Amino acid sequence: MGYIRTKAAIANPSDKTNRLELDCLVGTGAIYTMLPRDLLEGIGTKATGVRRFKLANARVEEYQVGEAYIEIQGIGATCLVVFGPEKSTPLIGVTTLELLGFEADPVSGQLRPLELYLL
Repeated sequence: MGYIRTKAAIANPSDKTNRLELDCLVGTGAIYTMLPRDLLEGIGTKATGVRRFKLANARVEEYQVGEAYIEIQGIGATCLVVFGPEKSTPLIGVTTLELLGFEADPVSGQLRPLELYLL
């Protein structure tokens, strides 16, 4: 499949003018979006809790979580984010993709609009 990357704007949910633009990896195996702690703190995002996560190497680690406003291709929403290690690759998880109405297309390597249902 290869990697899917996307540009995203990350902002403080209370002050969307306090934002930055990032090149992010789309992680279809990741539930939540993970962003480097220093970037989240730089836009004034505060941790609101701690959650346990199973990593790719099968270890379980605890990370702080909070909320950030995330915008991709002009569509934005406030999402739960994980405060990742500094210098970690910004990673967009499937929860954020679904909130924004996108899915990863493994054939084209792009994000495409998700068919949204109200049943």
